[in-house]
Amino acid sequence: MTTAARPPEVTVIMVSYNTCALTLKALETLFANAGDIAMRVVVWDNASADGSALAIATRFPDVELIRSQENIGFAAANNRVAEMALTDWLVLLNPDTETHPGAIAALVAFGKAHPRAGIVGGRTVFPDGSLNIASCWNRMTIWSLFCAATGLSRIFPDSALFNPEAIGGWRRDEVREVDIVVGCFFCIRAALWRELGGFDERYFMYGEEADLCLRAAEKGFRPMITPDAQIMHLVGASTKRREDKMVQLMRAKATLVRDHWSAPLRPLGIALLWWWIANRRLVTGMATIFGLSKSAGMWRDVWRKRSDWLRGY
Repeated sequence: MTTAARPPEVTVIMVSYNTCALTLKALETLFANAGDIAMRVVVWDNASADGSALAIATRFPDVELIRSQENIGFAAANNRVAEMALTDWLVLLNPDTETHPGAIAALVAFGKAHPRAGIVGGRTVFPDGSLNIASCWNRMTIWSLFCAATGLSRIFPDSALFNPEAIGGWRRDEVREVDIVVGCFFCIRAALWRELGGFDERYFMYGEEADLCLRAAEKGFRPMITPDAQIMHLVGASTKRREDKMVQLMRAKATLVRDHWSAPLRPLGIALLWWWIANRRLVTGMATIFGLSKSAGMWRDVWRKRSDWLRGY
């Protein structure tokens, strides 16, 4: 669907999977609040079983809807749509989001004003308006994984020293360079997307945007965040079980270590991931004895599947 008489300058890509009501709301707020910008909107439905495709086609007949016969994952779905894009800009937008006023126009304008960023993102909030920090991260390092494994990141969440991946304490309320822009609200010039080859499709879900941003950084780009573009993001709506999401996240982390760390450091990175989950399993298991933890079951399941996620994708 093209939203204005003038040629579109951005293709907005949404990948849906069993998020029918959320996807409809995401599209509704996208069209209401994108701002003064001509968009082409494409929804790729990953073989949803909840009637998403029919509902989208009925409610938004002018949206370009692609009905996949199988769930090919987030990375591959975005790649397929991006391959067909004729616009100068691409914006990836999750189906569990609600666009705030002017968000898409502000994000693209920011990308144009900061060409060396290469990839730009905005600010995300929860439904109650409180900050959702998961619009961006810094890359994993030996120190950041040590802090996660020892619990320092949980003890001092607002510390940039002890919670470096989450950029602890930063409210996402100023323009800033970051290592990783999250794929829920992700803007990139189409030419750079093609230069990088799009997402690495080994990353079925989670980690694909981190890999792309790190590859962009290798070419001299510095991804950035602007608070002038804001959305609401629920996070993880298409992954219902917390343990399934954590297993996928850990698999992505193991793959990122192998893809982006130097050969001598990779074994240490994998060992720190193992230690992290081992520690969470031990601590929550002990806390359960005293009735202080409700997540022990999740961490037990993630620990039991360690041979799976440690291999990565």
